[in-house]
Amino acid sequence: MKPLSRRDLLGATGRLTGSIALGLPLAGASATNPETAAPSGVHKAKIVVAGGHPDDPESGCGGTIARYTDLGHEVAIIYLTRGEAGIDGKSHAEAAAIRTAEALKACEILKARPIFAGQIDGSTEITPASYEAFGKILDAEAPDVVYTHWPVDSHRDHRATSLLVYDAWIRGGKRFALYYFEVMTGHQTSHFWPTHYVDITTTEARKRASYFAHSSQQPDKYYPYHDEMNRYRGMESGRKYAEAYMRHLQSPGDSLPGAV
Repeated sequence: MKPLSRRDLLGATGRLTGSIALGLPLAGASATNPETAAPSGVHKAKIVVAGGHPDDPESGCGGTIARYTDLGHEVAIIYLTRGEAGIDGKSHAEAAAIRTAEALKACEILKARPIFAGQIDGSTEITPASYEAFGKILDAEAPDVVYTHWPVDSHRDHRATSLLVYDAWIRGGKRFALYYFEVMTGHQTSHFWPTHYVDITTTEARKRASYFAHSSQQPDKYYPYHDEMNRYRGMESGRKYAEAYMRHLQSPGDSLPGAV
């Protein structure tokens, strides 16, 4: 037998990852589209997406959120902060009011329910008290699946969100599936190697609209970065647009809608 080279092993690993993703059950579907619809009476999943600021969940998971909600599943978006430090020339209170309104508009577009965790943009904390407070918020949601920031990220608030979710996951007995998303990989997120992809070709327009709801954040300037990522991840997975995720290996089950 010919010995396996490193390239052979890497190729086998890639094929295995692809087969796992392709084997994922769809989270649900409509009767008119057998590829995205599930029979009536299927379990309706409870999904939570946790981000550091208004616009993070939308940019990282907006297309996936739209797929879930289109299939009748419940999605809650936890914003760790209200983006208090995110508008030049505005006080924290003024910026928080503006960005909260933008988040509400984005959630309406995605059909998601917003939750504000009460920490402050730029001053997020990882303390016993903050772990306890965030854990209570997440426990109250009793999610089946949670998405959050990949922890190797240049933004402190992103890292804080990731660690708060991770602590809640451990303390809760690892009951929900845990996935990590990317935000402007190469600029903020780094060392991110996807294990799963979701085809967002049919929901990219809603993702874009939800991102542009955050008009204070210069979406014309920054969405092109996300568009490039959507296209690149689509190219990797053989679709026009896709979002990429890294699944924690100890997560129970797989629940991605339209996984490829």
